[in-house]
Formats: sequence, C-alpha cells, structure tokens
Amino acid sequence: MTEPILAITVPGLPQPQGSSRAFVSKRTGRAIVTSANPRLRQWRDRLALAISARRLETRQARYDGAVRVHARFYLPRPKSAPKRVTYPTTRPDVDKLVRGCFDALSDAGVWRDDSQVVEVTATKCFAQPTEHPGVELLVWAQEGLDG
Repeated sequence: MTEPILAITVPGLPQPQGSSRAFVSKRTGRAIVTSANPRLRQWRDRLALAISARRLETRQARYDGAVRVHARFYLPRPKSAPKRVTYPTTRPDVDKLVRGCFDALSDAGVWRDDSQVVEVTATKCFAQPTEHPGVELLVWAQEGLDG
C-alpha cells in the first residue's frame, strides 16, 4: 500500500456539520451562511490549522486527483456507557462528522474540492481512558482514477 498524502491526528471534541442555512442580510445586503452548531467553526479552524501546519512540515502541495479518505473519530465515553460498549450509537451522526473534516481539508488546501473524494471510510468510537477525543485522518491518492 502506498504512503498517505496526509496522516494526522487532531485532538479536540469532534463537531458535526449539519445543513447550512443561507440568507441575505437586510442591513448589509450580503449573503450570510450559518450553521446550527455554534462550536463547528472552532472545530473546523482547529482542524484546518493543524492540517496546514502538517502540510508545511512535509512540504505537501495541493493534490488535484482522486483521493481516498479514512476518518476515525474518538468521542468521549459517557460515564453511563457500559465498559463492553465500544461504539457510540447516538449522535453525532458519522456522516455529519465527516462533512466538517472535508471542509477543513479543503480550507487547508489538501485538495481542490471534496468532490475529489472517491472513497471514504469513517468510524466513530469511544476514546479509551488513555486517549483524548479527536480525529485521525488519512488521505491517499487513488491511483488509476486521477482526472
């Protein structure tokens, strides 16, 4: 298997990105886009900053071909969750967690647009007592599908 073009783990509480709402401000006449999750911007900014720093370290250029992505989200374990339960089956939805990461990857210049993603695997699990909540992201070039 080839080396990923990006491999990073970012600590923090993963935030879901739901549907955005857009409207025109009556005061300024400009379009405004809002999210129902007030903590999303901080999470996306944290991801984009960490990803940008990693790209600078590795001197990685923006990738313009097809990519595969693996995302593993580590969520805090509630005190009420039995020890034998490994995976959370409650909100946030894994697809909404992925959306926020894809936008942060775009903001950080990893790729031109998240439409380049041709395959994604995503898992959400409880962080172990020795782990912090956060996300592990791996991005690979999808060979043979560039273009």
